[in-house]
Amino acid sequence: MECTKLHEAVERMGYTGVCIGAERAQLLRNSLLILQKENHFRKMYYWGRINGIGSDYHIAFGYAKDCLKDRTFFYSLDGLEWLLLPKSTKCGKFLAPLATTLFDGNPSIVTNVYSKNPAFPPDEDAEEFYQGPVPQFLKEEDRLSAVVEFITEDCQIIPRGAWYKHPDGSITDNMAFQGLNPIEALDQKSYLHARFPREKWTANLVIRDDYNYSLDFLDPISTDVPKECWNVQRYLASRLVILQNLYWPGMTFYHIPESPHYGSLYLGNGIKNLNIPFMV
Repeated sequence: MECTKLHEAVERMGYTGVCIGAERAQLLRNSLLILQKENHFRKMYYWGRINGIGSDYHIAFGYAKDCLKDRTFFYSLDGLEWLLLPKSTKCGKFLAPLATTLFDGNPSIVTNVYSKNPAFPPDEDAEEFYQGPVPQFLKEEDRLSAVVEFITEDCQIIPRGAWYKHPDGSITDNMAFQGLNPIEALDQKSYLHARFPREKWTANLVIRDDYNYSLDFLDPISTDVPKECWNVQRYLASRLVILQNLYWPGMTFYHIPESPHYGSLYLGNGIKNLNIPFMV
């Protein structure tokens, strides 16, 4: 969520039990505004918090021009001093799903993933998938960057029409966006993944009768498998709609119909729930 709207967004998400405290919200807002000015970002967002044993990781990102291509991520242990989050590595993305223990809160610590998770010993299939000798040691900073990328790819969303794609391919905020109507706000087709599209535009074309490539260039969450992985709830007589992702417990998105206000926040342990297909 945008750092300047942190107070009001946290208040609205409080209906689902999400809470970071007024003092903490003000501290994060001030530090992120300073970070935004130092990096000359157009907008700065508070992504959320990944809970650890010793310390928690606060995650934020900002962009200079393009909403999607220019995103730069940062992390902090205290919400004041922000460090650049490195790009996720091949090793990190391979071992992070196998690390089922909680984060320690120390970005420099290195752990043997297989020693803490004997249920997944390295074998020939893993070497074939990895295309080489399977690594066993994972630095927590690399795990953090991989998990942030996974969560962003899987469940960071926007309402349809919030972003606009220009003819030159650049993506910016749609200044004409006035929100979804109350009926659209309850339809999963009205929410799009805030990531580079994985499906061809022709696949998304058949989903909507009123398809507009400038607005529908992203993948809708209605195609996620299973469809029940998104929980849509309405509050205040449908004046507030909240979506929660069940694969990543702790990811919450809100939107106020007929208004441009929306935002998302992740508060969790950074461990994916792989049992969803058996629970729904």
